[in-house]
Amino acid sequence: MPRDNMASLIQRVARQARITFRSPAGPAFGENLHRLQQLLDEVRAEDLHLVPRGPSAAAAAGGGIPWGGAVPPVSYMHICETESFSMGVFLLRSGACIPLHDHPGMNGMLKVLYGTLRIACMDTLPPGAAAAAAPPPSAGGGPCHRALYRSRQHYTPASPPCLLSPHTDNLHQIDAVDGPAAFLDILAPPYAPQHGRDCHYYRLLEGQPPAGAEPPGLPREVWLMETPQAADFWCGGEPYPGPRV
Repeated sequence: MPRDNMASLIQRVARQARITFRSPAGPAFGENLHRLQQLLDEVRAEDLHLVPRGPSAAAAAGGGIPWGGAVPPVSYMHICETESFSMGVFLLRSGACIPLHDHPGMNGMLKVLYGTLRIACMDTLPPGAAAAAAPPPSAGGGPCHRALYRSRQHYTPASPPCLLSPHTDNLHQIDAVDGPAAFLDILAPPYAPQHGRDCHYYRLLEGQPPAGAEPPGLPREVWLMETPQAADFWCGGEPYPGPRV
């Protein structure tokens, strides 16, 4: 039997990720990335031995050690990590949010396994270009950055993977909509603060539109303020139940 037929789908995803991201500047990167996207699009919760959770089950099985007596809003199942990529599963409780954050110099792929996610994607803009508007006042906050708010879409298991690159859709916020949700996540290369790949969090500096008004259209230029990690966001850990990678 051919090796690919013997390997589980997630093992084939990991193998293709290793091929794709070992030479991200190589001539075959686009083709390899497309093949990885096709494989990732096939992955379902049952391939990783995950059972979709209801709201009460998610609260009871949040995993990890409770922080401050509370269940983590988000949990992570580590699958594998190499120098060129990391792969794991994020599980979000109903109503949980992974705040707006960046992935410096990194590629990423996100595939929903169950539930519905609302993902807002943004790009940072070069500081030298003329700004469309001055930044709104911030009360003693961190540095402000110009960004292009590109998209805000819902993703389900039927959706193709959400992709990010070092320059496109590199900042995103992820919200669980109408119940718990889980997604398979690939980052290449992994976060590594010692190599300048640390995660930074941001807050969108714009007010809410008046009641009954249409939200501003996308894409549009916005201002972001760099912030510390929110006190109500942290990530617990859970064992990964799927095929060994």
